[in-house]
Amino acid sequence: MSYSPTESLDRLYRLHHGWLLQWIGRRTRDRECAAELAQDTFLRLLSKPADLSQLRQQRAYLSTIAHALMVSHWRRADLERSYLQALAAQEPTAQPSPEQRLAALQLLHAVAEKLEGLAPRPRQAFLLARLSGLGYAEIGCRLGVSERMVKKYMAQAMLHCLRLRTPELISA
Repeated sequence: MSYSPTESLDRLYRLHHGWLLQWIGRRTRDRECAAELAQDTFLRLLSKPADLSQLRQQRAYLSTIAHALMVSHWRRADLERSYLQALAAQEPTAQPSPEQRLAALQLLHAVAEKLEGLAPRPRQAFLLARLSGLGYAEIGCRLGVSERMVKKYMAQAMLHCLRLRTPELISA
């Protein structure tokens, strides 16, 4: 039986929302976070109109989407935690206003999102160089690699950024 996209999503939600909530909850150990991520999973389906009634592995499909959302959530949380730790190390007089904090966090999230397609090591090297102002030798020490490897990582990161600005380079 074929359903309309809305009926398919409604049916998928009724059949699997409880299971998905538990699945995410076991991984996050946070009910509120699990509820948000479960809702975001179904919202993601709303933005991708498809015939969900034809899915053979519905739970696998939902868990794949939810897993990607969890990883993104954890990355954002790590980024926020790092930013707040860096702020705590500053003098109280150098603390930004709440508006400046929010703007900085939004900018950090935007940068992190753009760098998601980059491998972890080049991403770390890029962030250490650009945000912390570290030199290649110091980055190499932190990452446990040679300065030459850091240069390679930075070249990969720069190419990634260039491709984001000029998508036609992606096919090159």
